Amino acid sequence: MKIPDDNLSSTTMAARAHALTARNTERRVLIIAFVAITSLALAACAPPAARSIPPILLFNGTGTSVNDVAALETILNDNHLNYSTVNSSQLNDMGESQLMAYRLMIVPGGNFIAIGDSLTSSTTANIHNAVQGGLNYLGICAGGFLAGHASSNSLNLTSGVRFEFYADENRGIRKEAVAIVGVGTPALDQYWEDGPQFTGWGAVVGKYPDGTPAIVEGTSGKGWVILSGVHPEAPANWRRGMTFTTPASVDHAYAGTLIDAALHRTSLSHY
Repeated sequence: MKIPDDNLSSTTMAARAHALTARNTERRVLIIAFVAITSLALAACAPPAARSIPPILLFNGTGTSVNDVAALETILNDNHLNYSTVNSSQLNDMGESQLMAYRLMIVPGGNFIAIGDSLTSSTTANIHNAVQGGLNYLGICAGGFLAGHASSNSLNLTSGVRFEFYADENRGIRKEAVAIVGVGTPALDQYWEDGPQFTGWGAVVGKYPDGTPAIVEGTSGKGWVILSGVHPEAPANWRRGMTFTTPASVDHAYAGTLIDAALHRTSLSHY
């Protein structure tokens, strides 16, 4: 004999309610799992998010001075500037468009011939073309030589102008404190070591004691270029055995000024 539903015992009704709740819970669990699996699948198929590229690319490859790279990194960090480093093999693997993703390339001191020899001719051509297209460039000492039309594998950002050493090199001096004079500013004693002078290219920002250009700026294509034959970034321990009237902190601030001007295409006071 069938018992009508309204005559079900309270125990039976509670059991049915419990079963219904369990089924609903199971459905929710399955739906949540399905959504999670679908999201993971979509994420796997989606292209990776674009890597955040810092504005500055600092070269630290073969031929560069490890100590100068470290000195520049200190200046960059002190000025809260984001940067990436790139060695010779990595730079040789980069194309022109990858270089132009950066706003500024810095090539530090070292041996400009070794730097050029560590790069392929297509790499130096890519850097040249990237600067022509709008990549800014800061060359310090060896990086300044490399920017010219050197006999090695250089960048030739100077329309064929080749740079010579500052005159004290020919006097047998390899490193010293030199007073760099700018427009309307007091002379700053800067650390110099086998650095170039830049006669024949750009606007002169700072002069050596003999009047030849120590720091210059100018355009190469659409790129803004600053070249320095001295090392304002030099740490205090480089100064041992020399006499400086300018504190290292003042020179470091000037190094930050050069980097900022190169990064933001700012023209400095010049002759």
